[in-house]
Amino acid sequence: MSATAWILSAGFAALLLAGVPFGVALLIATAVVLVVADIEPVLLAQTLVAATQSFSLMAIPFFMLAGEIMTAGGLSQKLIRVADVLVRHLPGGMGHVTVMSACIFAAISGSAPATTAAIGAIMIPAMVAKGYDRGFATALAVSAGVLGPLIPPSIAGIIWGVIAQQSIARLFMAGVGPGLLLAAGLMAITYVHARRHGIAQEPRASLAEIGQALRDGVWALATPLVVLGGIYGGVFTPTEAAIVSCIYSLLVGMFIEKRLRLSDLPGLVLRAMRVTAMVMFIIAASAGFGWLVAQEQLATKLAGWLAHNVTERWAMLMMVNLFLFVICAVMDEIAVMVILGPLFIALSTKFGIDPIHFGSIIVTNVAIGMAAPPIGYCLFVGMAISGLSLATVARAIWPMIVLMLGVLMLTTYVPAFSLWLPGLVYR
Repeated sequence: MSATAWILSAGFAALLLAGVPFGVALLIATAVVLVVADIEPVLLAQTLVAATQSFSLMAIPFFMLAGEIMTAGGLSQKLIRVADVLVRHLPGGMGHVTVMSACIFAAISGSAPATTAAIGAIMIPAMVAKGYDRGFATALAVSAGVLGPLIPPSIAGIIWGVIAQQSIARLFMAGVGPGLLLAAGLMAITYVHARRHGIAQEPRASLAEIGQALRDGVWALATPLVVLGGIYGGVFTPTEAAIVSCIYSLLVGMFIEKRLRLSDLPGLVLRAMRVTAMVMFIIAASAGFGWLVAQEQLATKLAGWLAHNVTERWAMLMMVNLFLFVICAVMDEIAVMVILGPLFIALSTKFGIDPIHFGSIIVTNVAIGMAAPPIGYCLFVGMAISGLSLATVARAIWPMIVLMLGVLMLTTYVPAFSLWLPGLVYR
């Protein structure tokens, strides 16, 4: 390999092992290559700026802000209350409430960490109070957070749509099947856990309680209908939908729930900006790194090797899944999509895979990476809420990871599983 290739691979890995933050390690490796290869530095600056100048990427900060507003405005609590009266009487009722609440919140935020934080902050202590093991409660909240990138809207879907130049609305729809199956599987695991550990069942909610919860939660429940209905009804784009969700949540929080004040907005915006800044920094740094990878033709060479040595579509898909599962467990998921996107797109084109189907495979993989030890974002959110160590949460989450891999295999080898809804809507 050339000196550039060594710096981009071994040098970058050494920086990560030394504890350098991921985005900073990307920039350092890129800058060193510019010096060694005598490349004009202004090219890096241009690449960094260009990587963040997509209209679709503007949806990310607004979906993040919508999640913050919903939590502060009390809408998240209303969603949890609705889920509570519907399923609390089943074995594992509080766990089912966690999963159902995450499903609804995911249809608003599009973010795995945001879903984990909003639902986990309320449900982890509630589950522990009902007799659930704290490790299991944390693992369930973390796994339910994975629904954020799967159930539309999806920030990961937006990023992949920009990279692969595919319809973001179709990618959103392709995540519905995997997302709902994962939710059903998590509820099944919760049912078995509750039976095995003798978790007491809650009393069934009366019709009056259900009716009251639905009346109180009608504005919160309407949020995903407004967002998704507007996208698929052609009223606004996914980016505009993110802005609409912010305005809607803000108006409801201020004038209907009356739990928000204008003075609360700076703090909410600041929290959303912090998360968005991290995401956009990684996207920008990954683009510069990815540009050098492309210049070295590393992705092209690897794609050519795979295409020459792997002749069966199923084998190629299995290799992609195995590779992504390993790398997403130790590398930022956004960087994986940006840096390795050209390789994956070339492979999918070579083997004639439907681009929306392949996009659903990629998004499902990176969603799993959000919960996979050792560096999944949702893991650290769950650890911060519960106060548990990484080892404790990692031990508890493996049954959920196995379930996620099963959903991934179904998504990979049964294209209709992810394509039936886009095909139904976009005939």
